[in-house]
Amino acid sequence: MNMIFKAVGRNVWGVGYKRLSRTLILYLVIFWSLRISGLEIKIAPSILYVMAGAFSASMMWQALLSERNGANMENMFMLPFEKRRLAVSYVAALGVYTLFTKTAGLLAVALAVSPQRGTVILGSLLSAGNAVLAAACIYSRKNLRGVMGSLWAGILAAALLFLGESLLILPVLAGSFLMAAILLQNTDPYLFYFQGQKPRQILRHPHEISAFRNKGRSGSIAARCSVWRYLFRYLTAHKNYLANTAALWGVACLLPVLFESIESRFALPVGFAILSINTPLCILLSSDPALEQAIRFLPGQKTAFCIPYGLFLFTCNMTANIIFLCSWKIQMGALAGSALPKAGFFALFSAAGSVSLEWYCPIRKWKIESDLWHHPRKYVVPVVMLLFAGITSVFW
Repeated sequence: MNMIFKAVGRNVWGVGYKRLSRTLILYLVIFWSLRISGLEIKIAPSILYVMAGAFSASMMWQALLSERNGANMENMFMLPFEKRRLAVSYVAALGVYTLFTKTAGLLAVALAVSPQRGTVILGSLLSAGNAVLAAACIYSRKNLRGVMGSLWAGILAAALLFLGESLLILPVLAGSFLMAAILLQNTDPYLFYFQGQKPRQILRHPHEISAFRNKGRSGSIAARCSVWRYLFRYLTAHKNYLANTAALWGVACLLPVLFESIESRFALPVGFAILSINTPLCILLSSDPALEQAIRFLPGQKTAFCIPYGLFLFTCNMTANIIFLCSWKIQMGALAGSALPKAGFFALFSAAGSVSLEWYCPIRKWKIESDLWHHPRKYVVPVVMLLFAGITSVFW
C-alpha cells in the first residue's frame, strides 16, 4: 500500500515531498507573521469547525474532479493492483494534498489571529479530515449523492454549529470519520475514475482549426466564431466553471448590503474590482496546455484568439457588474450617471489584464486543476483594479 500511496502522491505533491515541505514552511512564516503582528479576531469554535470542514470538502472535491488525476488513475489501472489498497491509497494521497497544501493555510491564518485551546485545534483537524473522507465517499457512491449525502452533510453541519462549544463534538466527528473510512474500504477504485471522467466534447474539430489557420491573420468572423464556439463548449463541458460564475453573480447581489455604509462613488469601483475575480474563466490557456500549444503554433493567433477571448471575459465581467448595479439600485436607491461607464471601464480593463496574463505569463508546472484555481496570480488583476478603484473614486 505504501508504494501505491507514493506513486499516486508523487503526481500531486512532487518527487521527494518537496512541494509539501515548501508549502508548510510558507504557512509557518504566515502564521508567525500574523501572530507577532498582534492582530486578533474572535472566532467561535463552531465557526472554525465549519470553516475547516467546508473548505476541506470543497478542495477535496476539486482534486477528485481533476482531469489529470483521471489520466494518472488510468495508468494505474494498467498495472496489477488490489482494489481496496488502490482506493485507500488514492484517497489518502489526495487527502494529504488537500490537508497539507490547502487546509493548513486556512488553519494557519485562523489560529494565528484567533488562538484556540488544544481541544479546539483537535476538533478542527478532525472536522477537516472527516470532510475529506466524506467528500470521497459521496463522490464515489451515487447512492450518497442524493438524499443520504445531503442528510449526512446536514447532520454534520448541525452538530458543528450546535455542539461546537462542547466536547461532545469530538466523538461525533470521530464517529463520522470512522464510518467514512469503513465505506472507503469497500469502494471500487474504478468509481473514482468513471464518476468524473467524461469524453470531452470541446473544439479542435478539423474545420475549426482550418478556420484558425486560414483566417487567423485577418481576424475574420469565421476565426472569431470558432473561438466563441470553443469557449461555450468548454463551459458546457466544465459545469463547475458555470457554477463559479453563478456564485459570483450571487456575490454581486449581496455586495450592496456589505457596502451599505460606504458612499457609492467609493463602493462601486471596489465592487467592480472584487467581481473581476472569476478565476476559472481567466485560466483557460493555463488549464489546457494542448490548446495553448496549438494556438501558439498557428499563425496570427495573438489577434485571432485573444480578441474574442477578451470580449468573452468582458461580457462575463460586464454581466456581473450590471447585476451589481441593479442590486444596488433596488436596495440602496440612487445611482450616479457615471456608474454604467465605470462598470464598462472596469470590465474592459480587467478582461484585458486577464487575457494579457494568460498570453504572456501562463501558469506552468501545475499538478492538478485546484493549483490553478488558487494560484497567487489570480489576485494580480483584482489588486490592480483596486488601485484603479481608488483613483476613479477621487477623480471620476
